[in-house]
Amino acid sequence: MSITKSKLIEAEGIAVKLFQEIELRGLIIPGKSEKQLNTEIFALANELFGIEKYWHKRIVRSGANTLSPYDENPPNLIIREDDILFFDFGPVIEDWEADLGRTYVIGNDPLKHKLKNDIETAWHEAKGWFNKQTSLTGAAFYNYVAGLSSKYGWEFGGQIAGHLIGEFPHEKLDPGNYSLYVHPENNNDMFLPDENGNKRDWILEVHFVDRDKKIGGFFEQLLT
Repeated sequence: MSITKSKLIEAEGIAVKLFQEIELRGLIIPGKSEKQLNTEIFALANELFGIEKYWHKRIVRSGANTLSPYDENPPNLIIREDDILFFDFGPVIEDWEADLGRTYVIGNDPLKHKLKNDIETAWHEAKGWFNKQTSLTGAAFYNYVAGLSSKYGWEFGGQIAGHLIGEFPHEKLDPGNYSLYVHPENNNDMFLPDENGNKRDWILEVHFVDRDKKIGGFFEQLLT
């Protein structure tokens, strides 16, 4: 295993522990705002692991806000009884990036629990399919991942289905250049090395939504 791969797995492992601690401490409860929960998670990450740096904005979204893709900045909502919410955090741990997304359901709504389970299942299905490929464009992989949404009875809510990950800061995206994203306009092979000849590592993200019910779910972690 390369040093890069080892460090990325280590960083992701710390992010997983952070999310587990959030659950253990019972932070996900109705009555608090998304912003309040976000602030509490930021403080907990600093307390447990000394994390202060994030390579992208920290996201806590609940209710109707779970329909919004990454680029949008919906208004701050109050978490409700019987709600659905997701986290999307990109902590930098010893100069290595992690990017983890998880969905949580408060209460027993069967449709929301189905959504949570479906996105996780679809993520692993997409990873299994990816692992069988030896050459694959970002566009082709996006189309495959997005197509899984209808298989499970949802719509795909993301403008992308993943992106590059690495040592902070990873390669920068120029305006209109989608080569570092799992995006419908990326016709480059995801298996090509970077400009220094090193293997690239990717994040896979799955965002399914039901626009009529105003709910969405999100799951992401290391793909490669």
